[in-house]
Amino acid sequence: MEDVGARLVRRFGPEAERWLAEVPLVAERLAARWGLVLGELFESGASSVVLHCQWPDGTLAVLKLSPDRTLLTKQVEMLRVFAPSGRVPAVLAIDAEAGAMVLEEILPGTEAEDLPGATLPRQWGELLAALHGVAPPTHWPWDLRGRLDEAFSRIGQRLTEPTIGARIDQTMWQRAIRRCETLLDTQTRLVLLHGDLHLANVLDGGPSRGLVAIDPKACIGDPCFDAVDYVVAGAGHEGVEARCQRVATACGLGEDRLYSWSQVIAPMFAIAHLTHGGPEPVIDELLALAS
Repeated sequence: MEDVGARLVRRFGPEAERWLAEVPLVAERLAARWGLVLGELFESGASSVVLHCQWPDGTLAVLKLSPDRTLLTKQVEMLRVFAPSGRVPAVLAIDAEAGAMVLEEILPGTEAEDLPGATLPRQWGELLAALHGVAPPTHWPWDLRGRLDEAFSRIGQRLTEPTIGARIDQTMWQRAIRRCETLLDTQTRLVLLHGDLHLANVLDGGPSRGLVAIDPKACIGDPCFDAVDYVVAGAGHEGVEARCQRVATACGLGEDRLYSWSQVIAPMFAIAHLTHGGPEPVIDELLALAS
């Protein structure tokens, strides 16, 4: 829980510690109401605490709690929109006031990063086809431009940190923003994007189901965006350019445009690696990509 607490405080500030102290009682209260059998702590992200649990009918599930109730409620709406694709977890219960929801557990649940690299591009293409085949709801309020405006604003504040500012200056950051604006201004085909489709947000749902996406930030925009995190994660492996070629072919995307998106996202990946002491060759490749 210490690691979870550190991530939550980094995201939400010191008040997250008070919220975290109440999580065991909230989880027990919800378990009693819904008939859940609570299990071990699941590896949680930066905005939530996740526990293994069992639904009354024996279905394996996860209980997810977040101090950001608005985000959790929005995420439920997004999961339900993508439900017809069969490529997101089913929502079993929600308590918006408590900031909690129960989702089916995806099994075997192996993260995409740990799946065989030879077949992953094809599987990613199948996942995108299923997700992007969902018709965007009328008047859907979130688009890719707003998603990226928020990301550049939030992450850009970190350039003042000495470790990051020493490697990424305003010139590089503004170049990424200009590239982003050019791509946004030239979008043609618009789809309902997952919006945060990195390798840790894609799980193996087994042979009959294929890859399953979790934690969507659904927005309308360029289909290339749902492949770019996977491409940029090629830094330090086969290389971003080589992975871009494979992924573009498998997903039916324009290679040049996908590569341009990777140049936009590269400095954000570099900041993440600089924060967590990532390998220097990977950071060097990302910074060269952003130059």
